[in-house]
Amino acid sequence: MPGLKFRVLLDTDKNEEVFRDVLISDASDFESFYHAILKSFDFKGDQMASFYVSNEDWDKGHEISLLDMSYDDDSIDSPATVMKNAIIKDFLEEPDQRFILVYDFMKMWIFLIELIGYDRNEPTTPEMLLAIGKAPHEDSREALEEELFLGEGELDSEEEEDDFGFNEFDDDYSDDDLSDYNEYEY
Repeated sequence: MPGLKFRVLLDTDKNEEVFRDVLISDASDFESFYHAILKSFDFKGDQMASFYVSNEDWDKGHEISLLDMSYDDDSIDSPATVMKNAIIKDFLEEPDQRFILVYDFMKMWIFLIELIGYDRNEPTTPEMLLAIGKAPHEDSREALEEELFLGEGELDSEEEEDDFGFNEFDDDYSDDDLSDYNEYEY
């Protein structure tokens, strides 16, 4: 059985490419692949995650989740695909098959994964072949969230909106324009 070479690109906020090339057996399950990817980026791997089978436009397709999240009758309609039960070769439909890995649904770390080649030798354990770019710290998205939601970059008092969203733009209106207005004259 061959080894599969995947390029795993981490979607970051910076303008630099951060990716890893990972070699894994085609008989491995997605859970092993998940742990190999997170290890190559120095992520802890203690959050929920899902792979999605993708196409050339990076659309999300069939979900392969870390845990079975189906509840009661949901599993009757379409059984959930769980990483530890899903073998990689069973999901290879294209020569350059793509997957999306979403890790930590609160911080939304997104890994774009593409099959880039085959190796005659089947690795016994997943291997990182190439590392380009410095991976951000897993908790770095918390700092970004705090900036966005806790007031860093707030508007100054002259630019603040009122409760109804007014004052969003300059309309050349002034309260002085109505100083001569008398509602009883009309």
